[in-house]
Amino acid sequence: MQQFTWYHLLVNKFSLELFYFLFISTLGFLILQSLDGRSTTFTPRNLDLFFTSVSAGTVSSMSTLEMESFSNIQLVILTILMFIGGEVFTSMIAHYIRMMLLNVSSKDCTSVDTSTHYHDTERNVVDTIELHNIKILQCENSKSENYLEDLKYKSLKFLGVVVLFYLVFVQVLGVLTVLIYVNVISSAKNVLRYKGLHTLTFSTFTVVSTFSNCGFVPTNENMLVFRQNSGLLLLLITQVLLGNTLYPPGLRIFIWVIGKFVKKSEARYLLNNSKHTLYNHLQSSLNSSLLLITVLVFIFVQCVLFSSMEWSSGSLTGLNVYQKLVGIVFQTVNTRHAGESIVDLSTLSGAVLVMFVLMMYLPPYTTFLPVEKGSCEQGNKRGRKVMQNLMLSQQTYLVIFIILVCITERKKMVDDPLNFSVLNIVVEVTSAYGNVGFSTGYSCDRRLKRDESCENKWYGFSGKWSDEGKLVLIVVMIFGRLKKFNMNGGKAWKVL
Repeated sequence: MQQFTWYHLLVNKFSLELFYFLFISTLGFLILQSLDGRSTTFTPRNLDLFFTSVSAGTVSSMSTLEMESFSNIQLVILTILMFIGGEVFTSMIAHYIRMMLLNVSSKDCTSVDTSTHYHDTERNVVDTIELHNIKILQCENSKSENYLEDLKYKSLKFLGVVVLFYLVFVQVLGVLTVLIYVNVISSAKNVLRYKGLHTLTFSTFTVVSTFSNCGFVPTNENMLVFRQNSGLLLLLITQVLLGNTLYPPGLRIFIWVIGKFVKKSEARYLLNNSKHTLYNHLQSSLNSSLLLITVLVFIFVQCVLFSSMEWSSGSLTGLNVYQKLVGIVFQTVNTRHAGESIVDLSTLSGAVLVMFVLMMYLPPYTTFLPVEKGSCEQGNKRGRKVMQNLMLSQQTYLVIFIILVCITERKKMVDDPLNFSVLNIVVEVTSAYGNVGFSTGYSCDRRLKRDESCENKWYGFSGKWSDEGKLVLIVVMIFGRLKKFNMNGGKAWKVL
């Protein structure tokens, strides 16, 4: 019966999250459609608007429209979509719903009945004393259980407050620091003035996008136009890490710091009983440490490869040594689901692109050692045995999506093989599946057959796809946002 309950709980959770992302994407599309864009001469197609809304809601940052075509109020709507679509926010809402459904019953310990006396024999007196001691022991055990349940409930409530504080504090601090930076540093301020962007809108939009690991930036060139502003890149690196791959260690530190001043017992319970909270982002001290080491190792390996292959290439032209170092760190940090870029990915070597594909595919909490599964999850596995046997692995789904795109774009792959190469399609689909947002883009100069009507645009490679290909990528973005429900898929297949 417990397995049946856990199975249905998981199915309902998947259905709720699927409905949630479809709802906010559709609502965002309707609002964007009702608002005027920045340009009066360009009206985006409804499919592209819906694509952008899905991309923002699923924090994928795949683009088929130039960002500077959106008006200030439309940028605000996209900011809201990215905020409510981010993993920290959605996990917080799920935690609050779980708290509302949690039934905590505190049982009052009844007083020990000592009114019954036995005076017949000495044996009756002994039995009376033993019964009296048993009742006292039961009462003490009941009080202890009630105390632990009450502490657990208070700790879970405290966790919800800490997550909310973490969400607001990190982003508000980020907005303030970015706002100060763009107002103090003239080069960054001049870019915004030239593009007609409000500093507050830019700061809020960029920080929310970076923290939620969406990757949208309100400039057509993404962060390429700020590649020499190393201070801004360093500020955003912090937001990328705290909002995704290093969220568990950051959350533990927040709980520990706040517990030093208030709610000491609740903080101690959360830090020592992370598995019992059912909040997947609160991991044990060991797992958080392994995660931190893994993230740093991945960044280091990528930096070494990127530096060895691209240090003297055209992708980093015009940067001094310090700017190159910061830019390389920024670029490699963003491969893990953030997707902001200071270089044109189409100019990078094949080895670096393949490394980026691997990093985009890996889940955010990948560690060197496997995370120990709890008994509840084991119950889930037993309850979903039939369903899991029907599921395919994530790699298989990726291959299926890539094949579908190759089918929908088969004519362009023949007519324009340099732009519509298999590698570029793999990068685009993997980026959408990992909700990253990296794209090799599209260049008219790479066309084998010259087309005078071809115009280079500052949006992703998928912006040149057919409507069928864009619809496939919409499914990929939503599927990728919910891939956590299929982490163990494909295990029924045995390759001998």
